Amino acid sequence: MITIAVDAMGGDHAPRPEVEGSVLAARELGVRVLLVGQTNVVKSELARHDWRGLPLEVVAASEVITMNDHPAQAFRRKKDSSVHVAARLVREAKAHGLVSAGNTGAVMTVARFLLGTLESVDRVALAAPFPNAKAGVSVLLDVGANVDSKPEHLVQFAVMGEMYYRATFGHRRPRVGLLSIGEEETKGNELTREVHERLKRAHLHYVGNVEGGDLFSGDVARLSWECAAFA
Repeated sequence: MITIAVDAMGGDHAPRPEVEGSVLAARELGVRVLLVGQTNVVKSELARHDWRGLPLEVVAASEVITMNDHPAQAFRRKKDSSVHVAARLVREAKAHGLVSAGNTGAVMTVARFLLGTLESVDRVALAAPFPNAKAGVSVLLDVGANVDSKPEHLVQFAVMGEMYYRATFGHRRPRVGLLSIGEEETKGNELTREVHERLKRAHLHYVGNVEGGDLFSGDVARLSWECAAFA
């Protein structure tokens, strides 16, 4: 059975939606859920649901990282936060993954330093799936984790996105496009043009530059994802 550690204290209205979603997931998807948070608060919310017989467990965490906390400071000072405890459960192989609707920067910081990254990955990226007009799914990277990226970072995003798409949506060879201000090779700034040349040499199904509308129309991006090069 897949086990997911859920940060029950992370969202704007925590723990109500986290607990409700966890109960539904345990009941309908057959996953085991570890609800991580302040025990009394989480159990009080759980009491509102009929969860008898469901694979749910409450794991204690005494601290909460708020949306106003600075990610790096919260990582250093709140070692017993619900995010920290959830990440440690994954690191100790007590959970297969973690879910949080909390402070994005703090979650990424905790995950990166407690769980680590592959040696070939210099920066992490956020991925956002979008349904498109051709009944497919497009995935956009990066949607907020990085302010400035170098060419090598965007190429890494392309590889990670391609692997994510294959694993999540079962497509054997998803298309990879570079989000730019036009489809022509000459469009974009210096960063975009450099990434374009590198992606042409990569072992990916690279279809070239795509525009923002392709993300939703599916004309180019059906069963694909876009690597966003922000200028």
